Amino acid sequence: MTYLLPPLNALRAFEAAARHLSFKQAAHELHVTAGAVSQQVRLLEERLGVQLFERRTRQIILTSAGETYLARVRDAFRCLAEATAELKPEGVTSLLHIGLHASFAVDALRARLAQFRRAEPQLAIRISQPAGLHELLEGKVDVVIADRVQRCPGYKCEPLESGFLIGPLGTADCPEIETLRSCLLGDVERARPTTPRAPLAASAAGPARRPSKPFFSA
Repeated sequence: MTYLLPPLNALRAFEAAARHLSFKQAAHELHVTAGAVSQQVRLLEERLGVQLFERRTRQIILTSAGETYLARVRDAFRCLAEATAELKPEGVTSLLHIGLHASFAVDALRARLAQFRRAEPQLAIRISQPAGLHELLEGKVDVVIADRVQRCPGYKCEPLESGFLIGPLGTADCPEIETLRSCLLGDVERARPTTPRAPLAASAAGPARRPSKPFFSA
C-alpha cells in the first residue's frame, strides 16, 4: 500500500514549532535555522492547502486546523518511537553514530572508545568510515571526528589531541558528547559520569550544559 505523506522533515519542523510555538526554538532543537523551519512549515501548508499557524509579530499561534493536525502527527510520531524502541537491544536506550575521517586509524581510537562505552553503557555505538561533514549535514552520522577544522553554521567544532570533534549545536552540547570528547582526550576522571543522565535523544532537545572551551560556535 502506498501512503501519500508529506516529507518527514516538514512534519518534524511542524511538530517542533507547534510544541514550542516558536520557529527559533524549534530550529535549535532540530539543529537548523529558524528560516529553514519556517520554510518547511510553509511548504507543508502549501501541500496540505491549509494554514497551520497564524503568524503574528514575534509570535506564532496554531490555527484550529493546526491543532487538529498536530494531535494526529504526534500520535504518528509516538507510534514510530514505540516501534523503534521495541527493536533496540535490552539495556540500550540510544544509538550514537560516529563518523570517522578516512585518515584516522580505528585501532588507535579503540581503547578510548572502549572507555566511552564503559562510561555510557546505555549507548550503542556505530562507527562509519570514511565519513565527513557531508555525511553529518545529511544526518547520516551524529558527530564526526575530522582531521581539520570545518566551519559550518549551526555546528560546533572542538579540538582533540589529534583532529576535531564536530557536531550540531544541541547535540554537541549534551553530556554524552562531552564524555566522548573527554575519552578521546584521555581525560579519565571527567569521563566518569557522577549522576544519572537522560537519553541522548532527550538531551539533544534541551542541552544540559555547554562543553568547556569550544573551538568555535557558529
